[in-house]
Amino acid sequence: AEFFGGGLTIRATVDPDLQAAAAAALREGLEKFDRAGGVWRGTGKVIAADRLGEGAGWRAALAEVAVPRDIAGWHPAVVLATTGKAARIGIEGVEDDPDGHFIPAEDVSWARKRLADGKLGAKAKGAGDLVEVGDVVLVRAITNDDGSFKRWSLRQVPEVQGAFMAMDVNSGRVLAMQGGFSYQDSVFNRTTQATRQPGSSFKPFVYAAALDSGFSPATIIIDAPIEVNTPQGMWRPKNASNKFYGPAPMRTGIEQSRNLMTVRIAQEIGMDTVAIYAERFGVYDPMNPFLANALGAQETTLFKMVAAYSMFANGGERVEPTLVDRVQDRYGKTIYRHDQRVCEDCQLASLGAGFAPRIVSRRERVMDAITAYQLTSMLQGVVQRGTGRGIHLPVPFAGKTGTTNDSKDVWFIGYTSNIAAGCYIGHDQPRPMPHASGAGMCGPVFQAFMQAAVAKYGGGKFRVPPGGHFINVDRFTGSPLVDGSSGDNVVAEYFRDGEEPTFGMLVDGGFGMGSNLPLFAYGEVGSDEGDATVITGTGETKVIPGKANFGTLSSGGLY
Repeated sequence: AEFFGGGLTIRATVDPDLQAAAAAALREGLEKFDRAGGVWRGTGKVIAADRLGEGAGWRAALAEVAVPRDIAGWHPAVVLATTGKAARIGIEGVEDDPDGHFIPAEDVSWARKRLADGKLGAKAKGAGDLVEVGDVVLVRAITNDDGSFKRWSLRQVPEVQGAFMAMDVNSGRVLAMQGGFSYQDSVFNRTTQATRQPGSSFKPFVYAAALDSGFSPATIIIDAPIEVNTPQGMWRPKNASNKFYGPAPMRTGIEQSRNLMTVRIAQEIGMDTVAIYAERFGVYDPMNPFLANALGAQETTLFKMVAAYSMFANGGERVEPTLVDRVQDRYGKTIYRHDQRVCEDCQLASLGAGFAPRIVSRRERVMDAITAYQLTSMLQGVVQRGTGRGIHLPVPFAGKTGTTNDSKDVWFIGYTSNIAAGCYIGHDQPRPMPHASGAGMCGPVFQAFMQAAVAKYGGGKFRVPPGGHFINVDRFTGSPLVDGSSGDNVVAEYFRDGEEPTFGMLVDGGFGMGSNLPLFAYGEVGSDEGDATVITGTGETKVIPGKANFGTLSSGGLY
């Protein structure tokens, strides 16, 4: 009774501006992929010719047609006539123009129809090649750079679908959630309801477990062929490039999304350990401890993945996403508040210049703070020089791409110091998406949204937790460098105080290593054929011959 008649006020967490940004970014990404396919499907709805009379006739008929009306800038329309290469249309909610509204030939050259035999027809040369009188279509206005009207353009709801979600990494407030292209077209919320393979976007949990198991970002992992005999047959995981790269630092494994390195790490620390981490972060309940699941083969939701990445961003504290910020009664008293952190300084009359209120958290720690920072640093490498390097923001950020077999599902999940966001794209009935990748499809969606989020909420450097120190490391070889070393090969890795880091340790996961493997990552130190110049741990400059291997460099030699 209190709930329905007590005058309760419920404050939602969604930010209307960011919700609009999320919808626009996801729709643009989905539509771009759909139009690149070049197939015109339309709405499949038709208005009978006897209802297309002038005036209110076609408008009344169009109003009765069930097509999506929740897509910003899109309008339902009906084809009234085809003249030459153009089609004259009547548009819902838009006054008739004395000269009429038209879809010109230049707008349809991207598309072609699928014929009755399943084959694709020729590319359209005029609007009449795609539409007929009475067809109900969706249109939007194309404008010039100065905002003036240019022409009307045909649109269609994409076959491919997706989801997007963003949340505050400290409070758990869900700032935006877009469950698909159009709610009126499909009420299925793919953020919370679609369980899909996360692919390589799951790998950070393998690396987190490894970092807490004695590994460091500089630990050397063997990238070489693997064969696992399973009841279903021989499993031979491969890298996306179908190449093998030899020994490389663990940082390289996640930056370049190396499958074979990830499998060896998972085998070394044990899939039971990986499963414990995945379950602790809420990605799975439970996780099946099979090696293939280290590569993201087990299904989960975007909602769970974004929530889990938020814990990387906030330093390893548990945070539960919520759509309800607080509930107040009719007198303004707060009877429920999701964020249970305590602001110790909020009762003070003022704070000194440059001081922010102290927020005290009593939340469960799911991850060591230093491990969280090490992982964040590695995920920053993903977007600086790895698989996510095409994504750019004006503030520090980290993230991971994900692309499953045959590109059936693509992901990107990333975060700044205060906001985590993730994108998933794929067909509701999984099928390959030609030339699709997490970076190529979800990367632009993430970037477009986060630019709006950063403009409103800002973002700073990731907090370095106490209890550690930085050591310059050669990111190609994992070897320590002298203080002051500089160059593209130098990365500052964070190590725990009191723990002497072990450099040069090789990890093969017990699978063994083939002979004559290149010592350094293919295509990263010099070219495939040429020599490479590196700075050694003593500050000397050395030249590594092309295709260096264990015949030219012993495991304990140069460094």
